[in-house]
Amino acid sequence: MSTTPLLSLRDLTLGHDRHPAVHHLSLDIAAGQHVAVVGPNGAGKSTLLLALAGRLTPMGGRLLAPPPATVGWLAQHSEVDPSFPVTVAEFVMLGRWHQLGPWRRPRQADRDAVHDALHAVGLDGFAARPIGTLSGGQWQRARFARLIAQDARLILLDEPFAAIDNRTTDELLALMHRWHDEGRTVIAVLHDHEQVRRHFETTLLLARHRAVFGPTREVLTEAHWRDALQLREAFDDHAPLCDAAPAA
Repeated sequence: MSTTPLLSLRDLTLGHDRHPAVHHLSLDIAAGQHVAVVGPNGAGKSTLLLALAGRLTPMGGRLLAPPPATVGWLAQHSEVDPSFPVTVAEFVMLGRWHQLGPWRRPRQADRDAVHDALHAVGLDGFAARPIGTLSGGQWQRARFARLIAQDARLILLDEPFAAIDNRTTDELLALMHRWHDEGRTVIAVLHDHEQVRRHFETTLLLARHRAVFGPTREVLTEAHWRDALQLREAFDDHAPLCDAAPAA
C-alpha cells in the first residue's frame, strides 16, 4: 500500500446553510486504505462524504482529494429514479460517463465493462430489464455495478447495506474485499459495528466536535462510543456560526 496520502484533511470544517456539521477535522488517508465512518445520527458522516465527492464546498480548512470525476460515489439514495424508463445495462453504462463524454457512443470496451460489472454483482441476464422491475437488493447490486463500470480508484459508500437482505450484503462485502486486493480506496459510512470490526481495519468515529481516527480495535470501543453519544447535538438553525478559516 502506498504511504502517499490520497486524501488530506487539515482543520476541515463542513456544514450546510452556514451551520457546521464537521468541525476542524485533520487526517490523512492513504491510497488502498478501507475506512469505515461511524458515529451517532447528526455527526456529519454523510456531510463528510459529500465533501470528499466534491459535492460540498468546505466552510474552512483544507481538503486535498482526487478530482470529482475520478471518484465513485454511492449516495444513500440514488440520483436516478428507479421508475425512470431505462434498462439495467443503460443504468450501469452511466458509470462510463466520464470516459464517454456527452456525445460519444459506447464502444465495445464500454459494453464489455458493463457486462463484466453485471456479472461481478450477480446480475447476469438482467441487462435488458427495466430498472423499475428490480427488487431492493437487485437495485443495490445494479448501483454497485455502476461503480464497477466507472473503474474509480476512490470509492465512497454512504450506508450501502441499509434495507437489503443478508445474502446481498455478504456478496457486496466480498466485492469490497476484491476492491481492497486491487488497491482501491474505500470509505464507507456504516451503522453495524460488528460489520465494521469484521471488515475494516481503520475507522473514523465522528461526534460533531470530536473525531477519533485509527485502527478499528482502538477506535470502536465502548468508551469512545459513549463519549460520542454524549457529544451528540441536535441541529439548531439558531446555533452560532463556527469560527472557521476560509477554505484553501
